[in-house]
Amino acid sequence: MKAIRVHEFGGPEVMKLEDVPDLQPGPGQVVVRIHAAGVNPVESYVRTGTYAMKPTLPYTPGTDGGGVVMAVGPGVKRVKAGDRVYTTLPNSGTYAEQVLSNEAQVHRLPDNVSFEQGAAMGVPYGTAYRGLFQRAEAQPAETVLVHGASGGVGSAAAQLARAAGMTVIGTAGSERGLELVKKEGAHHVLNHASDGYLDELMTLTDGRGVDVILEMLANRNLAKDLTVLAKKGRVAVIGSRGAIEIDPRNAMGREADIRGVTLMNTSEQEYKAMHAALVAGLENGTLRPVIGQRIPLAEAPRAHVEIMKPSGAHGKIVLVP
Repeated sequence: MKAIRVHEFGGPEVMKLEDVPDLQPGPGQVVVRIHAAGVNPVESYVRTGTYAMKPTLPYTPGTDGGGVVMAVGPGVKRVKAGDRVYTTLPNSGTYAEQVLSNEAQVHRLPDNVSFEQGAAMGVPYGTAYRGLFQRAEAQPAETVLVHGASGGVGSAAAQLARAAGMTVIGTAGSERGLELVKKEGAHHVLNHASDGYLDELMTLTDGRGVDVILEMLANRNLAKDLTVLAKKGRVAVIGSRGAIEIDPRNAMGREADIRGVTLMNTSEQEYKAMHAALVAGLENGTLRPVIGQRIPLAEAPRAHVEIMKPSGAHGKIVLVP
């Protein structure tokens, strides 16, 4: 089979398309034929070698994929060959024609959902769900601000929050992004590239502020986030690219919380609950992954350039074998 391989850490150019042996499932394992692989920002951080997690070289990147079950190992009961599935955080990388997963990492893909949309589920929707419900403990009737709501995680969060009965305020940095955010469920959209956009937020909430903020770029926004929270408000930090100085008094007076988010800390029960909810959302149509770009697998380096652009991804970037 074909797979992207990384033999040394570095820039996007270190990813090469190579021939590697086909995969074989062991006990409790599933091999999935990948029809689309999701591209996530974390994969570009890992590739540089500067991320906290360093895979053993050489390795195949990728944590999300949508496809069809090719083979199952002894003891597998939930899926069979021919089933449409999405997989997330598998045993091998998804930037390939095949991926090896444990049975628990494979989830049914409804017939009304494309493989490309399946490739958008794991990390983006899992992160959005964890940040919104498992970490920020968002509730119906609360107001949520989704920073960077035009990206894969942001658009997922907007859909999840809207379906849960929250008032959703989403930000983007371009007219195209703002249109996408509105389409995907935000009641109000704000241009975070404009001066004074947080003043607009306070006007929208009658000066009260928001109950929950999902923050994709904390190194830029966290200090200001703390000034627009309601009392008992929570900031769920999903992404950051560096350090920032904050004024703790802005959290003290509101008794506000800053809560970190990472999928790596998800418990087995939380993981089951998360994907049960996500599959149900796909089935009933409340969750509709937005595909921004489709890029051939051989052009994985270009995908890593695109995912890091300041203008945002405008939905999910996927690789197609």
